[in-house]
Amino acid sequence: MLIAWAVTSGGGGGGGRDDAKPGGSDPVESITPGPGSSGPAISQQPGGRDESDDEGGTGGSGGSGESSGGASDGASTGGTGTGTGDPSGAAAGAGADGSGGGGSAGQQVPAGSPLPECKPAAVQLSLRTKVSYGPDDKPKFELIAKNTSSSTCKADFGPKSAVLTVTEAGGEDDDPIWSSKDCPAAAGPLFLKVPAGATVVHTVDWNRTLSAPGCATPPAGKAGPGTYLLEAKAPGEPVQRASFVLAKD
Repeated sequence: MLIAWAVTSGGGGGGGRDDAKPGGSDPVESITPGPGSSGPAISQQPGGRDESDDEGGTGGSGGSGESSGGASDGASTGGTGTGTGDPSGAAAGAGADGSGGGGSAGQQVPAGSPLPECKPAAVQLSLRTKVSYGPDDKPKFELIAKNTSSSTCKADFGPKSAVLTVTEAGGEDDDPIWSSKDCPAAAGPLFLKVPAGATVVHTVDWNRTLSAPGCATPPAGKAGPGTYLLEAKAPGEPVQRASFVLAKD
């Protein structure tokens, strides 16, 4: 009986150990989905880093773009400044209004036009010419009138009213070598319409020939290379001055 009890007791203990093994293995098998569920959590972390990197990259590109844009704007502004000054190299005479460069050719009107004549106080006159002319260039002189009033008027740009003179700089005397009033082809008035608040430009070409008062015989030849002074005089307006160079061959 003792032997039978021992065998029976030993078999029960073995059964207990066998039951414990499967019991211990079952929880392990039920945990296996755990690592699978943690996978997405790990994949989200790299995703967060990628998004952060994109934002940083975008920020860097944005900063670079703004910097380039600033340089471009600066260059543009510098170019605009250079262009607004006068890209053709024209030199404004003393007292010239820089806005005059934006004017257009004036519209000629008859002397008997009902438009009133511009009063000196209402019109600002300025003078402009290029700094230098080549051997084959014909100098151009621009008379610029800006109407600062609120009424349209007409201004006389005739050769005896708005008088242009050219004098050789450093010459033996101060007498002009050419004047628009010496012997003009048309000595009468030349009225141009100057709209209120607008600017008009009247251009006079000079073929470098010399002139003498009263259509007297001028000296032979033409103006040679050198520096010349240009003046414009109009009734009631201050004298406008500029200078230019006739280059050598």
